[in-house]
Amino acid sequence: MLGLQIRPRQRAVSLAQAQQFLPLPVANVSDCMSRMFHGGPNLRPMHDGTPMAGPALTVRVRPGDNLMIHKALELAVPGDVIVVDGGGDLTNSLFGEIMTAMAKARGLAGIVIYGAIRDARVLRADSFPVFAAGVTHRGPYKDGPGEINTPIAIDGMVIAPGDLVIGDEDGVLCVPFDQVHTVYAATLTKGVAEEKMMADIQAGTYTAPWVDETLARIKCVVVA
Repeated sequence: MLGLQIRPRQRAVSLAQAQQFLPLPVANVSDCMSRMFHGGPNLRPMHDGTPMAGPALTVRVRPGDNLMIHKALELAVPGDVIVVDGGGDLTNSLFGEIMTAMAKARGLAGIVIYGAIRDARVLRADSFPVFAAGVTHRGPYKDGPGEINTPIAIDGMVIAPGDLVIGDEDGVLCVPFDQVHTVYAATLTKGVAEEKMMADIQAGTYTAPWVDETLARIKCVVVA
C-alpha cells in the first residue's frame, strides 16, 4: 500500500566505496556535482562534527511519528546511514539518546533526520554522526504510516535506497549510486588543485586572472 510499505534494498554502494569519501570535504564533493545538490541548509550536525559516509537506508515518516525509524533500526546493517524524510517538521522529535545508542550498537555509520531530534546535549558530545533540522523536547508518536527503502526527497535532493550519503560540518549530500566512481575521481582531482592553490597563496605566487577576465566579459566599468 502506497504510504505504508517496507521494501528490500535492491542495491547499495559498498562500504569500501563509502569510506573512501570520509577524508573528502563535502564542499569539494558538492563542487564536483555542479553545486546543484544539497540536503538543505537546515540539516546541521547535531554531534561533534565527525564525518559520515555510507549507503542510504531510506525512511519516509508522517511528521512527528517515528514508528518506521524503529523498524529501520532493526533492518539496518553495519555501515548504513538511515536517512529519514520527516517533512522538515520540528513539532515533535523523531530521534534521541536511546535511538542513538541503538544505532551505535548496530554499527551504523550515521543518521539523517529531516525533522527534529532531542537529547541534544548528549548527542552533541558524541562522535556518532547525527544530522537533523532542529531540536525539540517533545517526543514522537509511534503509529505510522510510513515507508522504508523507497525514494525520498529532502529539500529537493532525491535519495534512492543504496545511494551514497555523506556529511560533515558543512552539511549533508547524496551521491547517486551510479555516479560514485565519477564523483570520487573528480573530487580527488579538485583536492590536488586546491593543495597547489594553497601552496601558491603561502608562497605569494597565487594569481587569479579569471577575475579580470570575468569582469571584462560582463562589461564591468572600472573607473581609474
